[in-house]
Amino acid sequence: MDLASAEYLLGMHPLPIEIICYHCAQAAEKYLKGTLASFGLEPPRSHDLVQLCKLCCQTDPEFEQLADACVELTPYGVQVRYPSDLELTEEDAERALQECRIIRAFVEQHTLSQEENT
Repeated sequence: MDLASAEYLLGMHPLPIEIICYHCAQAAEKYLKGTLASFGLEPPRSHDLVQLCKLCCQTDPEFEQLADACVELTPYGVQVRYPSDLELTEEDAERALQECRIIRAFVEQHTLSQEENT
């Protein structure tokens, strides 16, 4: 729902850039935590996508492919919710959506591959 919400918000004017970026980070967090749970691990109480990605990598090194996307999205999980010097542009929102879609596609494909191997 977070990714769908971010995509829906693209139609608003003015564009709620911070909220779009936040929803992308939240969606990525849920994809990674869901993956950890599917590995039989208890996901940590953290919004740090880099940390979550590293935990996924411990079980499956292929998750390293998501490291850059996680680095991009991590600041949006918390920083945009509080006053900060973070100034975002429409390009940031588009990039956040792109990175989130990369994570979604990887996790979905990886999940299908695991199901086929079992």
